[in-house]
Amino acid sequence: MSDPSPKAFAAPWEAQVFALVVSLKEAGLFTWTEWAERLGREIRPAGDSERAADYGAWLATLESILAERGVAAAETVAARTAAFLRAAEATPHGQPIRLENDPLYRP
Repeated sequence: MSDPSPKAFAAPWEAQVFALVVSLKEAGLFTWTEWAERLGREIRPAGDSERAADYGAWLATLESILAERGVAAAETVAARTAAFLRAAEATPHGQPIRLENDPLYRP
């Protein structure tokens, strides 16, 4: 029998983004009011109210705040994203993705 309850997250990375947002808010990086305003600006151009639940919008908003506050430069985030994608491509199915699997990884 399948579980009829709705799932809060479609994928583990969505839960991780949610947890990062909550943790960084609790650490004082931004307020909930600021978060809501920034997320709203990210969603509005698409003109799609359903995008509010899109964790891609959450991630883009978080990356923007991190770059703006000097926590993680956009170039650093882009480089880490590329490394993760290369590592994912090199990781056998069913195994955890580790940055060490990136063929360009240098410790």
